[in-house]
Amino acid sequence: MSITYIKCAAQVITVKGGNQPRRVEEMSDLGIIENGSVLVKNGRIVFVGPDVKAQEYLEHIHKPINIIDAEGKIVTPGLIDPHTHLVFGGSREKELEMRLNGAKYIDILKAGGGILQTTVSTRQATEEELIKQSTKRLNKFLQYGVTTVEAKSGYGLNLKDEIKQLKVAKKLNEQHPVDIVSTFMGAHAVPVEYKGNEDEFVRFVIEEMIPIVAKEELAEFCDVFCEEGVFTVEQSDRILQAGKAYGLKPKIHADEIVSFGGAELAAKVGAVSADHLLKASDQGIKQMAESGVIAVLLPGTAFFLMEEPARARKMIEAGVPVALSTDRNPGSSPTESLPFIMNLACLTMKMMTPAEVLTACTINAAHAICKGDQIGSIEVGKKADLVLFDAPNYQTLQYNYAVNLVDTVLKDGKVVVEGGVLHELSVPTA
Repeated sequence: MSITYIKCAAQVITVKGGNQPRRVEEMSDLGIIENGSVLVKNGRIVFVGPDVKAQEYLEHIHKPINIIDAEGKIVTPGLIDPHTHLVFGGSREKELEMRLNGAKYIDILKAGGGILQTTVSTRQATEEELIKQSTKRLNKFLQYGVTTVEAKSGYGLNLKDEIKQLKVAKKLNEQHPVDIVSTFMGAHAVPVEYKGNEDEFVRFVIEEMIPIVAKEELAEFCDVFCEEGVFTVEQSDRILQAGKAYGLKPKIHADEIVSFGGAELAAKVGAVSADHLLKASDQGIKQMAESGVIAVLLPGTAFFLMEEPARARKMIEAGVPVALSTDRNPGSSPTESLPFIMNLACLTMKMMTPAEVLTACTINAAHAICKGDQIGSIEVGKKADLVLFDAPNYQTLQYNYAVNLVDTVLKDGKVVVEGGVLHELSVPTA
């Protein structure tokens, strides 16, 4: 088996030492190696360090060597998106015009649009159609340097179609280069057939959906939209506790529209992450820090909905570990560009330095999906998920906003993007 030699990068951004998600000033420590190199064998990193040391290492190796010249470029861990709604049918471009004319997201949902409209389209789509549509999205993620995504269900809102979404995500994980970590989110909204009978739908999620999802091993996490007009704190608590009883780790859509107690609930149930948090209270932030809940912030969603972003700086200073995500979905954040989300984190949340956003999209994002021991940093033994950016230093990534600087992407040690161009990939079928 040959060794891949990524040679003489201007900077190797290792983000090493990531046994725990990073907090406060730790988020600025990127572990940069100037004029660094990385060696890869059998899909794993076997060396990272100064190029002169890499050459010494290679002197003792008598195997074919594939050389990737990284001169003038930076190398980072593969980017990780810990919050997406990857698998869905249809589109909702008309809602943008509605919002520009004053309609609010929650009002569109109450009128049968939003999530409920996507539910109709997703129920109508075949598994094969969902695979083809989702594959296109995954291909775009790869071109933006994203090598792992979390994918939520939540557009079926019945047993048959929630299972369909999760099975599509499982098949894509098996056949597409991007790794997919699945989350069950049957409690994304109350379907129209349960309107006025919300508690019965909660019972259905708890007693009929969760046991089957767990038995068929279709998800690692359980999520719920804890929000005014969607699921109450009490309902959300019951759903997440039921998920925990079946081995599904809790996540929560929290305090997106109003301050609703979602952050506090995340701390109470020991959630891996609380996501959105635009309206999280000071007390909720404090409790998240004390409980070690990761804040997954979605500046693209706030930007697209024209809302005030989450208080990232407040969270970081309070000791909450912060990760970033696209929230890729058809209604409030239709983008696969995690680099642009990194730009927004710096420019709209007044939050994060370029170093902090790299931490948020690598090691902290890995911990937000419980994969920090495998990915998220460039360390010996970890998966060789790597990105070469056509930039002389990491600050350039946020200086050139809304520009894709990805040159090369390696997934499990194999080049899947080269010169910014996606290698031809086989398209999964149902």
